[in-house]
Amino acid sequence: MNNTHSKVVGYILWIFGFMGAHRFYYGKPISGTIYFFTLGVFLIGWLIDLFLIPSMDRSADSTYASGTTSYTMTWVLLTFLGIFGLHRFYMGKWFTAILYLLTGGLFLLGIIYDYWTLNQQISEKNSSLFS
Repeated sequence: MNNTHSKVVGYILWIFGFMGAHRFYYGKPISGTIYFFTLGVFLIGWLIDLFLIPSMDRSADSTYASGTTSYTMTWVLLTFLGIFGLHRFYMGKWFTAILYLLTGGLFLLGIIYDYWTLNQQISEKNSSLFS
């Protein structure tokens, strides 16, 4: 079975979950955005997610392709150093990485795009290794 995402990282991000961090990590950008704007749906959804993280982890593990590019490492780089494009350097996307480095994550719009699509980007990269 794939083990693309980490429950430990999911729970660490859950601490900041009222901002939707764990939901983005597990590939749920719509609810992540809702959590961001509603403080975890007024903290109620955030508390419920304490018990839902194992199922979100299983869902992400079965949805996304495993491979040499680590989801956890890429997400950590995006979360803490995304405006410098380090997550894109890590994925081998040199042109956009340099663009992010010179423009502050393409004026933060690229960062938002990556929060919505990063799991899919990593999955496609990992899948292309076997094609």
